[in-house]
Amino acid sequence: MLNEDEYVTRAQGELKALITALDQLELDEVEAELENDIITIELGNETTYVINSHRAARQIWMAAERTAWHFDFDVDKQAWIAQKNGDELWATLERVLAQRLGDQLPALLKDR
Repeated sequence: MLNEDEYVTRAQGELKALITALDQLELDEVEAELENDIITIELGNETTYVINSHRAARQIWMAAERTAWHFDFDVDKQAWIAQKNGDELWATLERVLAQRLGDQLPALLKDR
């Protein structure tokens, strides 16, 4: 498990990378904002996804489409992985966005 300083550095860096990638999508349907270690993604007026740093658990949490994920940093994979099912953070975000946006979603999230 990461110590507190390692967690903060990695989690904040990951959230910043995610918001940068989301901003680069330049899709009218996607509005994303990072504030206080919380990314809020609005897809039109009907859908909101949330990705946030959960310091106490040293995890990144994501909620989308009535599902929640808790991602731990996997040192060997150098990625945030949900221990419950093995999902990787970026792939999970791309998958849930693609379910809403379909072919409009560029592969930008993969090419980080």
